Amino acid sequence: MNSDSKKVILLRHDVDLLPYNSLRFAEIQAKLGIRGTYYFRAVPESWDENIIKEIKALGHEVGYHYENMDTCNGDVDKAWDDFRYHLDKLRKLGEVQTICMHGSPRSKFDNKEIWNKYDYRSLQITGEPYYDVNFDEVFYLTDTGRRWDGWKTSVRDKVLQQKNWIKQGLVFHSTNDIISALNNNQLPNKIMFTMHPQRWSQGGIPWFKELLFQTIKNEIKKILILRNQ
Repeated sequence: MNSDSKKVILLRHDVDLLPYNSLRFAEIQAKLGIRGTYYFRAVPESWDENIIKEIKALGHEVGYHYENMDTCNGDVDKAWDDFRYHLDKLRKLGEVQTICMHGSPRSKFDNKEIWNKYDYRSLQITGEPYYDVNFDEVFYLTDTGRRWDGWKTSVRDKVLQQKNWIKQGLVFHSTNDIISALNNNQLPNKIMFTMHPQRWSQGGIPWFKELLFQTIKNEIKKILILRNQ
């Protein structure tokens, strides 16, 4: 990211589920001349090689949404081997320069812990948002929890600067809240948005299904947060 730029928006998309939704996101953005990064998990509900190639062909970046400490049950050496295997597999579909942790609230493992022993930069990876974005300079908005203030119930997707942003009044619940702040020139100049495209639909049964599922999930996460305090 060019620190000299006056206004910068980073668009991060975590493809946790329903990869076709991510393709629709990518198509809409491409028509508008917008580029983002799409992080794919190495699980069947995310990993669709045809969609990965289509999204890259639209001009977007594709990265690895790693969760190897989870899948290897906390064994850091196995996690490193597993990480490299799936990174190589993804690179066969095209260039991969960045990675991003997938945070499962039900897991007792933090996937970032793999970097306590190993270094992703040794694999020609240039960035991992939780390590390489300066959140003192970049405001972070994520739709975790199916809301823009989902940090209230987030187990993994957290940054230390959140308390400072709350003090500054940078709290948004809905997309309309963000649009209103934009129109009133109240947003910071540098922002990273994280979106989970499976949460976005045009209504109907998919919209209601996601609403119901995420409402239940948020209540479970509240219990997990209280338990860990």
